[in-house]
Amino acid sequence: MPTKKVPLGLYVMAALTALTALMMPGTPATAQTEKILHTFGGQNANGFQSWAGVVFDAAGNLYGTTSANHGPVDVSGGGTVFKLTPLIGGGWTEQVVHSFAENGTDGYSPLSAVLLDSAGNLYGTTQLGGPGFCYNGYYLTCGTVYELKPNPGGGWTEEILHNFNTTGDGFGPWGGLISDALGNLYGTTTSGGADLYYGTVFELSPQLDGSWTESLLHSFNLNGVDGWNPSAGLSFDAQGNLYGTTYAGGANGAGTVYELTPSGGGLWTETVIHSFANDYHDGYNPDAGVVLDAAGNVYGATVFGGPNNGSGNGIIFELSPQPGGSWTETIIHNFNTNQTGGGQPIGTPILDASGNLYSTASTGGSDKSGTVFELVPSAGGGFKEKLLHTFTNADGASPYGGLIFDSSGNLYGTTRNGGAHNGGMVFEITP
Repeated sequence: MPTKKVPLGLYVMAALTALTALMMPGTPATAQTEKILHTFGGQNANGFQSWAGVVFDAAGNLYGTTSANHGPVDVSGGGTVFKLTPLIGGGWTEQVVHSFAENGTDGYSPLSAVLLDSAGNLYGTTQLGGPGFCYNGYYLTCGTVYELKPNPGGGWTEEILHNFNTTGDGFGPWGGLISDALGNLYGTTTSGGADLYYGTVFELSPQLDGSWTESLLHSFNLNGVDGWNPSAGLSFDAQGNLYGTTYAGGANGAGTVYELTPSGGGLWTETVIHSFANDYHDGYNPDAGVVLDAAGNVYGATVFGGPNNGSGNGIIFELSPQPGGSWTETIIHNFNTNQTGGGQPIGTPILDASGNLYSTASTGGSDKSGTVFELVPSAGGGFKEKLLHTFTNADGASPYGGLIFDSSGNLYGTTRNGGAHNGGMVFEITP
């Protein structure tokens, strides 16, 4: 294999993002207000339905994806990558960086956020598209990994870094990408792999000739222990281990949290650190990724389950490493039966420097359109929920993606639905 390049841009940006999150202030003392930065929809191909969060560049511009171009009557098109630029005097303007084409070459239907490097290049996955067809019970196009490079004179150029296929490869990526110090990209696919149906964890490595080489780090399987169908992306710990979730599988068929540890020679060893129980004493079906604190505790969310009178609206959980290598789960929040604080969380949580946790709930609230919430550690143990915003459909509905901070502690995210065209929006929550 050719010697790998060492482009540090991806690693630097990932490190800065993590550092920014750790430097954010603690719980805001005042009420939160929402500002709508952009509304998707209409028939002008400016994007429709964003399933994922957004990222900042160094100039304060926001980037994200939509799964379709048009709506609401014709929910079609291959989706977009968009850029929002703040205007002097207030407001934001949208630019479509790339419109995906269902042409047998380009990817389409991106469901994940983009990864931004220090040179301003964007990386992401598309659930569908590319030249091949893959089978997971029915035939679909297989999906891609793409890069978008800004041109010196304006505009962007797309390069397909990998086309997923049926030759022992994964396919159908829903989650986004992360990078390491060498510029290698890591992600998951919901299907494919050695057992065809159950998904993979993959690595893409840049080569000296400009190409990228894929390695499968793990193929999930139906053995009663392993999870399968990972919907979310991955997270690194300080030692370079990877953590993620699977929507299904494990000892109880209800999903897992797993760790992948490099074992030398390019090989990785998987450990299932938690299998969710399908008995209403635990959550089940995690659709979000996980976040780690400085002590190595792992936080995440499940869409369903929870011991709160069998409400089944999901939980926020913490997994703490124990001596000897085991892990202990603590349910730090149950979404209640009437969902006043939200329910069915899908976005990956984030943490601030005080240990407060922030995320979105895709349903619930007074209008059943979803919420933004904060979980604050209590002095005597446990966490207390603080409701930051309840969506009303007019100002957004179904926030599926996670959140990010800016340098002032404001929160930014997207909703899949709501607004004048029911095509979703980009929002800001300001202390």
